[in-house]
Amino acid sequence: MLKIGIVAGETSGDAIAADLILAIKKQYPDAVFEGIAGPKMKAAGCVALFDSERLAVMAITEVLRRLPELLSIRKSVFTHFIKNPPDVFIGVDAPDFNLALEKKLKSFHIPTVHYVSPSVWAWRQYRVKKIAKSIDLMLTLLPFETDFYKKHKIPAQFVGHPMADQISFDDHKLDARLELKCENTVPVIALLPGSRFSEVQRLLPLLLETAEYCLRKNQQIKFLIPAATEKLKIHIETYINESGIDLPLQVTQGKARTVMQAADVVLLASGTATLEAMLLNRPMVVTYKVSKVSYRIMKFLSNVEHVALPNFFGKSQPVPEFLQDEAIAENIGDALMTLLEDKKSRDAMCRTFRENHEQLKKNASEQAAEAIFALINFPVKQ
Repeated sequence: MLKIGIVAGETSGDAIAADLILAIKKQYPDAVFEGIAGPKMKAAGCVALFDSERLAVMAITEVLRRLPELLSIRKSVFTHFIKNPPDVFIGVDAPDFNLALEKKLKSFHIPTVHYVSPSVWAWRQYRVKKIAKSIDLMLTLLPFETDFYKKHKIPAQFVGHPMADQISFDDHKLDARLELKCENTVPVIALLPGSRFSEVQRLLPLLLETAEYCLRKNQQIKFLIPAATEKLKIHIETYINESGIDLPLQVTQGKARTVMQAADVVLLASGTATLEAMLLNRPMVVTYKVSKVSYRIMKFLSNVEHVALPNFFGKSQPVPEFLQDEAIAENIGDALMTLLEDKKSRDAMCRTFRENHEQLKKNASEQAAEAIFALINFPVKQ
């Protein structure tokens, strides 16, 4: 019987891990899964030693406050797997938690796989030494990541991105606008200030100022903002009301993908949402601002010139980026209006996005399962 230890943190890791569990079960229906699991993993058949929401910490202050609890959980999981060794351990994302656990398990000769590469290729490259000591195999979602690991002699395999498998090549703009009760004939710009309160608080004023700038250029534009939570929706609406901003603007709770599908152009904070916008084939402009001190630290630790994920595919960098001092309404607004008004620019960006989507659409979960089977010498059944 195949026995697998698996740990995932946060919602995205839960979804990726659940798909992987189902892919493994297609080959080995009686496989047993134990670890730290979210609701989707549990539904797929994973026995939860702890709930994945226990790992969902964001701000450094929260990490420090909960550090004793997190260390206790990691010790308990480690002890469980030493007493009940799995055929393989799979850490899904959550690198700060999983890599340390993987290193300990590997020292006890348990094969270790890390699924979803941390952005070590982009910044804090010194972490690669820890990764090398922690894992037997890295499974990457993005094709350019494997080159980095090969340079450091770390076994790595590109398996594709599950989101690329889930998102079709079809354009659902009309359906999305119907769902949001948005006219089909008006130009629409989606504004995505981020999913965390600190991001929204920092970027929302800039995005709204940019929207006002665009509206002065074209009075027909409508704006959509998806709020990740009810609390953020209230915060956004309160800020708009108190600031006296007058825009043709609709705020939704959730529905970020629907909002992007309904848009002609997307303005968003850098992060994983840029990959989703690319897979939805939506022309975009990316921006981000942090404190001056944080920006200096990030620049010092960074090894790349760009932040938007679509700009790391191939040699072209199709997505305009406006960061820190360049993140002003005029710069961002002009780039948005160019995309909105220039079909040639939109089409060129979308062609690149489509090529990238095709590159990522590889049945990621099945590819990951087969790579894991190869590592532990379990045959793939036909």
